[in-house]
Amino acid sequence: MFRFAHPFWLLLWLPLLWAGLRVYGRRRRSGILFPPTARLPAARRTARTVLAHIFPALFLLGVALAVLAMARPQNVYARIRHTADAIAIAMVVDVSGSMEAVDFSEKNGGRMNIRTRLDVVKDTFSDFVRRRPNDLIGLITFGGYASTRVPLTLDHDALLYMLDAVEIPKPAPNAPLLPEELMTAIGDGLMTAFARLKDAEVSSKIVVLLSDGESNTGIFTPEAAAAAAEKMGIKIYVIGIGKSGPTPFLTRDMFGRERIVHVEEHFDETLLRKVAAQTGGRYFNALDVEGLEAALAEIDRLETTRVEQDRYVHYQELFLRPLLPALALVLLAAAGNAWTARRIV
Repeated sequence: MFRFAHPFWLLLWLPLLWAGLRVYGRRRRSGILFPPTARLPAARRTARTVLAHIFPALFLLGVALAVLAMARPQNVYARIRHTADAIAIAMVVDVSGSMEAVDFSEKNGGRMNIRTRLDVVKDTFSDFVRRRPNDLIGLITFGGYASTRVPLTLDHDALLYMLDAVEIPKPAPNAPLLPEELMTAIGDGLMTAFARLKDAEVSSKIVVLLSDGESNTGIFTPEAAAAAAEKMGIKIYVIGIGKSGPTPFLTRDMFGRERIVHVEEHFDETLLRKVAAQTGGRYFNALDVEGLEAALAEIDRLETTRVEQDRYVHYQELFLRPLLPALALVLLAAAGNAWTARRIV
């Protein structure tokens, strides 16, 4: 559908029409009284006289096209029906304090490339989303409490944009974080994902949980969440992050210098395996590329549902199409009028 975003600018065509009449009316009325016209030389049309009549019209046409551009012509695309084989996927991402560990840092060209666990999770998630263009995918994050960042959607660009903005909670000035905000509520994150998947109109519904596996707070336990998923027919695929033992964290000393400190962390891989197994899913480790590929291949083999999906494209701007010729015509006409008639119009 074609439209003008600001059609009121087209009203400028009315004074422009009046200006055109004035320009050419003035030229017709110009003359001098000279009775013996027989003594005048025969009128000859030269290139200069012809151009003197053409250039003002080109100038006015250029201004008219500029007004058209100001009205912002657009092609508006309405709802597009798209048929695809799809599944519903809720991505549940851990943003607890332990995800700030930098145990995945590696040397790159002799320089240490600092990467937190959350960085690895976001990279893994991004690659996964790009491989699933037709699936409904949502994003839930959890630390001490769960939050839906993006509901199930086909707008994966928006999803990845929101994922890039995901961070571990930081204290605001004069407002220290509550201890619960840096804890891990895996069960609550899973339950929030189930609530999003419940009404999805596809037969295959899965959760992909990305966490370091240490659940230490929340209303629901991971075991209770796994039991609920089993009843709802939702499979949970778990990608574990980290390991048990002394874990490096990046911090700053009293002088503002960065340094690495080691904190004893517990990676509950047993819990993650149990949650995945109880629902018929699988457990993988994010550091294992082959394991991640196996997880994606497993998801590809899931039963899909052929659904009609609505995709929206807001509009395509067309103002450059009249604007560029308008500039060219105005410049050409102004220069031509200055040369032929010693005036702009």
